[in-house]
Amino acid sequence: MARKMLLGAVSLPPVRVRQHVNPLSLRYQIPVPVPDWTDVFKDVERPLHLDIGSARGQFLLDIASQQPQWNFLGLEIRRPLVEQAIAFRNEQELSNLHFLFCNANVSLLPVLKSLPQGVLQRVSIQFPDPWFKKRHQKRRVVQPELVETLATCLAPGSMVFLQSDVEEVEREMCDRFSEHPAFTRQQEQWLIDNPLGVSTERENMTLEKGEPVYRAVFFKTEA
Repeated sequence: MARKMLLGAVSLPPVRVRQHVNPLSLRYQIPVPVPDWTDVFKDVERPLHLDIGSARGQFLLDIASQQPQWNFLGLEIRRPLVEQAIAFRNEQELSNLHFLFCNANVSLLPVLKSLPQGVLQRVSIQFPDPWFKKRHQKRRVVQPELVETLATCLAPGSMVFLQSDVEEVEREMCDRFSEHPAFTRQQEQWLIDNPLGVSTERENMTLEKGEPVYRAVFFKTEA
């Protein structure tokens, strides 16, 4: 199994924050202001990896330090986690990494439309909030509108990586992408290893307990 690589990584201290944030509440329905990407990234034309639900940012801090030829963008709905992630990004002086406090289901399209065409080439959605209660499942992040936005903005051949420790949630995410004609699943079986080679904190914790992680990869196939 893949494990988190620690080249240049830091171990982030805990931040007290609400575990669950209702993305349907009115306070999260306003699209985030789009930054000037030339002020954010040293080279805005590099291929971009988007991580939806970046939490404390440990995964992106690790992978951005290892892959300087890529830009990385994390979207997270809990502001304190974004503020901490940006502080550690600044400490590491990573000019290829940025975090945005936003609701991905509201802000994703304007954010992606503001980027240079064709730079979005990789997306990860890892261990999203499962919202177990049936009446709350409409709060889950992977909705048909989000899949449509990614289909519109991803470059042909781009990869979407999905993983969860809740099989029902992973199956639902896979169903949403499988239903869209622009995406093709790499294989029907769950992937044994993490294809990115860098693990999230939740992934490491789950594997250390001997519990399964459900993984799948989709490719954007429609030009």
